[in-house]
Amino acid sequence: MSGSKCTRLSGALVKQLLDSVDSILFDCDGVIWRGDQAIPGAPQVINLLKESGKKVFFVTNNSTKTRKMYAEKMTTLGFNVTEEEVFGTAYCSAMYLKTVCKVDGKVYLIGSNAMRQELEAVGIQQTGVGPDLISGKQADWASVPLDPEVKAVVVGFDEHFSYMKLNRALQYLTQQGCLFVGTNRDTRLPLEGGKAVPGTGCLLQCVETAAQCQAQTVGKPNHFMFDCVASQFGVERDRCLMVGDRLDTDIMLGSNCGLKTLLTLTGVNSVADAEAHQKSGCVERQGMVPDYYVESIADLLPALQG
Repeated sequence: MSGSKCTRLSGALVKQLLDSVDSILFDCDGVIWRGDQAIPGAPQVINLLKESGKKVFFVTNNSTKTRKMYAEKMTTLGFNVTEEEVFGTAYCSAMYLKTVCKVDGKVYLIGSNAMRQELEAVGIQQTGVGPDLISGKQADWASVPLDPEVKAVVVGFDEHFSYMKLNRALQYLTQQGCLFVGTNRDTRLPLEGGKAVPGTGCLLQCVETAAQCQAQTVGKPNHFMFDCVASQFGVERDRCLMVGDRLDTDIMLGSNCGLKTLLTLTGVNSVADAEAHQKSGCVERQGMVPDYYVESIADLLPALQG
């Protein structure tokens, strides 16, 4: 194997890398699909990897879909996937609250219907999903009615995010012992044509600023997402590869967990971005330098077909 970082993966090196791993974690958007279109060749790569005996998993910071919804989307796009192989932040946040926080009560959820479903699937009730319109005056806002059973505030992507939700989260978090969990810190969601919209990280920072405390985040690059996969499927760190398009989440997750890392250039970051981190001299930024890079995961096809 190559000793240097940020090496272009091609030729015999592809088979060498694949032979060195038993499990592969893939990010989704920008890696195996863009929007509602599969990256050309991606379904064949995933399906051939599984046929060759590799364990394949999907780890995404997107909290707007349940595992079942993701598996259905993947199947439609031609991927051979089961919902147990999908680890999104909606599911992982529910697992974190249940297994690590051991929440005994409800959560106030700034998030999606998918998050509500994943929470309820592990026996955690929520309040907060849907619009929360403003009413009354400032004095009323500070005394907004609160559910006494709420023991945690959870922030994910919420298209109904509002001043009233921000205020309600603040009021809950001023109560002693109230836990504070965020799905992820991605500040922008990239779209086709170089466009972007604000991500969950923006909403989370709003709540953190108001509450004057920091949330524990579950998504990449936090190691908990890998821990979720590893604990359920016995994944060994030194025999695992993380494939992603973002240096600050996907590649950093791999670095944080001691995995091999592969950057694909079909999404957010470029080789120039990785090389800038490599040359920075900053220890933290070295964690965002991948071991290898490819133009697309379709570059793995020849080795798998051969």
